[in-house]
Amino acid sequence: MRHFGGAESAGRPAPGTGSGRKGLKNDALGMFSSVAMGLASTGPAFSLAATLGLIVAGVGLQAPIVTMLAFIPMLLVAYAYRELNASNADCGTTFTWATRAFGPRTGWMGGWGLIVANIIVMASLAEIAAAYGFRLVGLDGLAENRLWTTVAGIAWIAVLTAICYVGIELSAAVQRWLLYLEVMMLILFAVAALVRVYTDPPPTAIPVSASWFNPFAVPSATALTSGILAGVFIYWGWDTSFAVNEETVDSRCVPGRAAVMSTVLLVIMYGLVSTSAQAFAGVGTSGIGLGNTHNANDVFSGLGMAVFGSDDTGLLLSRLLILMVLTSALASAETTILPLARTVFSMAVHKAVPARFARVHRRFLTPTWGTVGMGVVSIAVLILLVSFSHNVLADSIDAVGLAIAFQYGLTGFACVWYHRKVLTRSPRDLVFKGVLPGLGGLIMLLLFLYAAFVVYADPGYGMTSVDLPLIGRTGGVTVLGLGALLLGLLLMPLVTRGHAVALKLQRSLLPGRLPPHAAVDAASRYLPADSGSGVGGDWYDVIPLSGTRVGLVVGDVLGHGLRAAATMGRLRTGVRVLARLDLSPDELLSRLDDLVEQTAHERGAGQGPGHLRPKADEALGVTCLYAVYDPGSGKCSLARAGESVLVVVEPHTGVVDHPELPPGPPLGIGGLPYQSTELELPPGSLVALFTGGLLQAADSRAAGLAQLSQILADCRASLEELCDRAVATLLPGAVDEDATLLVVRTRLLDRNQFTQWELPPDPAAVATIRTAVGKQLRDWGLDDLTFASELIVSELVTNVIRYVGGPIQVRLIRDRTLICEVSDTGHTTPNLRHAANDDEGGRGLFIIAQMTHHWGTRYTPTGKTIWTEQDLPPTDGQ
Repeated sequence: MRHFGGAESAGRPAPGTGSGRKGLKNDALGMFSSVAMGLASTGPAFSLAATLGLIVAGVGLQAPIVTMLAFIPMLLVAYAYRELNASNADCGTTFTWATRAFGPRTGWMGGWGLIVANIIVMASLAEIAAAYGFRLVGLDGLAENRLWTTVAGIAWIAVLTAICYVGIELSAAVQRWLLYLEVMMLILFAVAALVRVYTDPPPTAIPVSASWFNPFAVPSATALTSGILAGVFIYWGWDTSFAVNEETVDSRCVPGRAAVMSTVLLVIMYGLVSTSAQAFAGVGTSGIGLGNTHNANDVFSGLGMAVFGSDDTGLLLSRLLILMVLTSALASAETTILPLARTVFSMAVHKAVPARFARVHRRFLTPTWGTVGMGVVSIAVLILLVSFSHNVLADSIDAVGLAIAFQYGLTGFACVWYHRKVLTRSPRDLVFKGVLPGLGGLIMLLLFLYAAFVVYADPGYGMTSVDLPLIGRTGGVTVLGLGALLLGLLLMPLVTRGHAVALKLQRSLLPGRLPPHAAVDAASRYLPADSGSGVGGDWYDVIPLSGTRVGLVVGDVLGHGLRAAATMGRLRTGVRVLARLDLSPDELLSRLDDLVEQTAHERGAGQGPGHLRPKADEALGVTCLYAVYDPGSGKCSLARAGESVLVVVEPHTGVVDHPELPPGPPLGIGGLPYQSTELELPPGSLVALFTGGLLQAADSRAAGLAQLSQILADCRASLEELCDRAVATLLPGAVDEDATLLVVRTRLLDRNQFTQWELPPDPAAVATIRTAVGKQLRDWGLDDLTFASELIVSELVTNVIRYVGGPIQVRLIRDRTLICEVSDTGHTTPNLRHAANDDEGGRGLFIIAQMTHHWGTRYTPTGKTIWTEQDLPPTDGQ
């Protein structure tokens, strides 16, 4: 498949979910280009031409101040964008930030609001560009023809989509030149209009008055709300500088500065042009008056010749004014495609829409399916709306204001909630991360509610109305605006179901809580990736083993989503089963590696010639660190698969060490055999096991380890507090990869908890050990277990003397159960069997199995140990 420009196939998916990891072109835009993007996206000339008449119709002479008042919520929301972008520069903007603040469903609705607003306004911009294109060349008849304006609109969308597809740098260059012409003509128009007012005023002229800037002179709250909401529309678009943040130099800082600068420049420009236009044309309802409803959708068409005159120069400037609105609509349309495509692209990377939309062109480094797909959808919406009627199209433009208010308000609240834990850190954080974004979100919420249910719901507002069941006749703007958002609400369960199922599966497969254990105190943290990857395959576990030992494990499965979560569950179960066999760490990883290879082989079975290549198994390449700690000896045996790191903190000095572990290949890859190493851990030692995702936000792996070491050096703090500090410091913002942290504090068995004896391989030793065991149990107050324990010990010791020989070690441990261990130098595992009636032996192990809760065998470097566990009798308090 080949695309525009004859370039190679765009079959490369985005490689990651963080800033600069999705494959878009880094450092393509500077500060000037970002500001130009923000200004051009608003389409100042087009926005004023389409809304100034509406604002005047609502608020009269107060149009300039209302236009400027709409700047306030925009600036407040711009601060929310700036702070969120500084924490997480993601081209998904509202979608990504709302997801991380409130969850995937709310985030999806934020992204949907942006998509709805952009697609609807694209249809309007394309039609306006088509009409002005015909007027520019003198074809006024075609400008009024619905068929030809629709065809030309489709052509404009196709051309602009191609420009956005070819590359962000070409798009930025086109934007700059279009913006130069637009700003130059707006300033020329404003200056010329004011000069005419005070030198050669037309009959409609009104001298500029201070009363125009008094918001309290607006006739009603309804008029003020309607005017400000229309004003919000003319500022909408400055956030494009954030949508291209991953392609901007210094993606965390430059977009925020560019957005604030864009809004400030816009308020100056809008204040100047609206004041000059009103002073020249007045607010009358006839002729060139701004209150004339026939000019409401395009105030500049009638003002051009009136301001510049009818001579040759005036005609030229009038044509340039038409060209200005055309270029403004084109610039706004182009910069509508950019954030639209990148929002859908980010949603696809984060698995919120089909993954095909996450593809990046290999040469142009632009979203392929996102750009082309949104261009096609915009054309379809244009055709659909025009097919109904121009009245529906006109009301759909007003309905965009509801989607804008929803999106911006959600972003303001997301900023407050996302940063809620740091608002008290400093006055600056309180103001810029809390107060200002919160006010912006509140204003947008009030505007949304008042406009949707009071202003726009009036059947007399707008061009259409709809008779709704149980509600009655309702304004078409409210129906279209809320209907578009409700459509997203209906679609949301379909597109978020996979993420919700995967997250539920992931949570259910991880330990619900870490059980108390005699060997260690433990605390853990698991942070799933954002909606993006949503769910991955990181896991951790604390596995009770025989002899009060404990198995500690962390692992990281490649990939994300349901398959990764299922693979994680399969591997975690495998580790628990193998661990209960009391295998050494290196042997356990070897068996787990065999399991991974066998599963991958079975998935590939039957894929002969002509069959599609099977999908790669996420288990291939898994990293895993497995450790076994023995509280009796204080020794910890470890082995690793892949690049796993261990941090150990000495309990008395707080010295942090990163023990070098023998290298081992990731599971399923093959290579060197796994090797175990042994560490001596003093009681109270702090041991941290974690996956690579914990260090994802650090500048480098070494820097992340240094931060983690500094936190863990305070070994006197509680484990829960240390986990919280580590997560807050190392992952202050977005989580693009799963992150797992398991922290344990080691213990040694108290001498009063266990006792052991060394015996010779002499039959007389059986009676001796029976007596010693009975006495020890009476000392522990476990008289009820004396008979069974004496029988267990005598049977096991007798078997050693009879079949193995050599020195014998017997150990009793009183923990949550009574543990009896008999160790010898043999390597043959005893088998449990049912003796026949005439057999003289073979009943010993069967009797032991009936008298114990658990029993088993584990191998040691010098032989084997047979162990049993008996339940302790209930205490008086139970």
